[in-house]
Amino acid sequence: MFKRLNRMQIPLSIPAHGDANAAAAVQELLGGKFGEMSTLNNYMYQSFGFRNKKKFKPFYDLVASITAEEFGHVELVNQSINLLMRGVTFSGDPDITPLQNGLNKRNTYHFIASAQTALPFDSMGKSWTGDYVFNSGNLVLDLLHNFFLELGARTHKMRVYEMTNHPTAREMIGYLLVRGGTHALAYAKALEIATGVDVKKMIPVPDLDNTQFDYARPFIDQGLDNILYTWSDTDYKDINQIWKGTNPENGKPLIVKQGTPEGAPIPDLEDLPEEFAPGIDRDDYERIAKKLMENL
Repeated sequence: MFKRLNRMQIPLSIPAHGDANAAAAVQELLGGKFGEMSTLNNYMYQSFGFRNKKKFKPFYDLVASITAEEFGHVELVNQSINLLMRGVTFSGDPDITPLQNGLNKRNTYHFIASAQTALPFDSMGKSWTGDYVFNSGNLVLDLLHNFFLELGARTHKMRVYEMTNHPTAREMIGYLLVRGGTHALAYAKALEIATGVDVKKMIPVPDLDNTQFDYARPFIDQGLDNILYTWSDTDYKDINQIWKGTNPENGKPLIVKQGTPEGAPIPDLEDLPEEFAPGIDRDDYERIAKKLMENL
C-alpha cells in the first residue's frame, strides 16, 4: 500500500508570472516516453510483478522504494507546470476574451481542457501511454532497461533545462537531475551485483556532471546525490545491500535513510474565474462550510 503525505519533495518558487510555452516543454518531463509517468509506471509494474521476492529481496526493495519516490516526482513536475501557467490569463467578462493569451501558446490544452494545470501528455500534446511500460519479468533485463530509462530521462531534463531559463522550471529540473543520477547509479550497482559487469563506469550519460547546472548545485550541496530513501518507515531496508560503498562521481559514502525526506508545502493554486475554476463563489463557500460544520 502507499501512504500519502501532503508535502512535495522540495519547495518551488512561486512566480509572479509564469511561462506557458515553458510549461509545454516541461510536459515532456511528465508525460513523454522518458518522463516521470514512465519511470513511475515502469518501476511500479515491475515491483507488482516481481517474482521470488524473498530470494531476491534487495533487488525488489530497490525497485519498490524507487517506485514510491517516482510518485513524488510526478507530483513535483505537475506542480511546476501548474506554477508555470500562473498569471498567463486575466479575469473579466467573456466578451473581452480573458483567455486570449492562450491562443498563441504551444499547448492550448492547458487553457481548454485543464484550467491551466498539467495533464498526462508530452510536450506535443500526445497522451502518455501504457505502451511505454517495460516489464519483462527477467531481473537483469528489467534492471538494464531501468538504467537506460534513467539515462534517457536525464538527457531530456538537460535539454528542457537548456530551453527555458524560468527559475521554477530550473529548480525542479535541477533537483530531478540529482535524484535521477542516484537512481541511475543504484540500477548500475544492482546490475554489477547481479552480473559482475561494472555498468557504473558508463555514467554520467550524457558526459556532463550535474555540477555544471547552477540549479542542481544546492541539492548536491545537501548530499542528495548520495542518498536513497526507503520511502517506508518499516520496509525496504535491504536496499542497503546494494546502495553501499562510495559514489564513483564524488567519492562520498552512499547512505540509506529509512523513511522520507522532510519535503515542502504544496502550492495552493488561486482561483481562475476566467476558467470557472474552482467554480465556487462566496455564497457557495459559506453554504458548504456551514454544511461541513453541522455534524462536528
